[in-house]
Amino acid sequence: MVTFVDRVTLHLRAGKGGNGCVSVRREKFKPLAGPDGGNGGHGGDIVLVADPQVTTLLSYHHSPHRAAGNGGFGMGDNRSGAAGESLELAVPVGTVVKDAEGQTLADLVVPGTRFVVAPGGQGGLGNAALANPKRKAPGFALLGTPGWEGDVLLELKTVADVALVGFPSAGKSSLIAAISAARPKIADYPFTTLHPNLGVVQAGDTRFTVADVPGLIEGASEGKGLGLEFLRHVERCTALVHVLDCATLEPGRDPLSDLDVIREELANYPVPEGQTPLLDRPQLVALNKVDVPEAKDLADFVRPDLEERGYRVFEISTVSHEGLRQLTFALGDIIAQHRVQVAESPAAERIVIRPKGAQKDFEIRVEGGTYGNVYRILGDKPLRWVQQTDFQNEEAVGFLADRLEKLGVEDELFRVGAVAGSTVVIGPGDGIVFDWHPSLSSAAELMTAPRGTDPRLDLNPRRTTSQRRERYHERMDAKAEARAELEAERLGVPDFSFDGEDDEQA
Repeated sequence: MVTFVDRVTLHLRAGKGGNGCVSVRREKFKPLAGPDGGNGGHGGDIVLVADPQVTTLLSYHHSPHRAAGNGGFGMGDNRSGAAGESLELAVPVGTVVKDAEGQTLADLVVPGTRFVVAPGGQGGLGNAALANPKRKAPGFALLGTPGWEGDVLLELKTVADVALVGFPSAGKSSLIAAISAARPKIADYPFTTLHPNLGVVQAGDTRFTVADVPGLIEGASEGKGLGLEFLRHVERCTALVHVLDCATLEPGRDPLSDLDVIREELANYPVPEGQTPLLDRPQLVALNKVDVPEAKDLADFVRPDLEERGYRVFEISTVSHEGLRQLTFALGDIIAQHRVQVAESPAAERIVIRPKGAQKDFEIRVEGGTYGNVYRILGDKPLRWVQQTDFQNEEAVGFLADRLEKLGVEDELFRVGAVAGSTVVIGPGDGIVFDWHPSLSSAAELMTAPRGTDPRLDLNPRRTTSQRRERYHERMDAKAEARAELEAERLGVPDFSFDGEDDEQA
């Protein structure tokens, strides 16, 4: 059964924004008192929170699909839709967030850090918010945009001060169990440790954490054994302790050759940019299992060679606890000095995000097609505006054309060689395809009606008194003319109206 997971792929879907509402306020004696459609609610975000109480990504391994709440639709009487419920996901401290291409998005190394990994969609505006002096009663509203949807990779890198490295069965798990309250699995066969174990050590006034990394073998940096899967847990450590087995019975192995193999694997492992290479960090050597007489003799034999290489060497025994106090206090001094250096170092430069006013909000790419050039419009604004447009409403389509024209899309299309009838695509992939016609105006600006009226909303089909009186007079006049014609025919009065040649003959 899986109990520790340090890498998982999440399938996320943020909340969709709610649609705006089209509504007209009705009052007594005022059938068209003005628009009152409310805005749609924003979709919920998905937020990652670094929680010290979480130590594994196991819960996301079993349920990787996560979604936030959708925003509510706008309503009449200027009622806005409810915002979608955001989703907070607790992750261990030290989690690295990457996108599907492997690019690092965030590194959550500080407890309580929050990162919006999937922003929710934007709610659409109602017709009340779209009204202006030229468009007094919009007959359309904006649709809500979809939230971010995609995959992200969560990779846990243990945050520890000291890392224990060495061959399998070298006694790393026994060492962390002897110097801390951690209780890892201990057995007399290789690769007993299948995931990193953390322990807290108190050395005088200094408290630090120690990580027990699964055993390394030759070729670990190339994927052999379990080393490649867990070497990333060494990246954040301040110091390394080489745990060398002085009582191994395997032929061809001795403490010096084991150290050379481990150093080579550490040197071949690439660390992220800006971090100190593994071999450039403080390193101590612990010659383990000196409670065995043969191991004690071997430790005394190799110690001078190790000291000549510049290592501080400690002969230890996890059974008799020999040399453990000296080892923990030496590590405490290294960690204390490092913390003082970090405190004295200048604070990291504060990141200030400023709006880029001079940068274009879109770009147009000319792509060759079977029936001529295709002009593709790319950019956040045009794509968002297309998502907000109801293409079943002509007025909404005209509003989209006005927005694109104000943004400068039409002038840019002229510049790149587009003509009337050219194929234009908004967005990547299939996108929205249409035939471009310059200077398209929305229907709202072309409508002319008295103030307070709208020809699209004829709420009272009954004729007024003046209209009925005018119609009555027209009927009476028509009857009088008909009676006059009949009376003229009865009396035999000739008709002296002539046309064309008959006028000349007369």
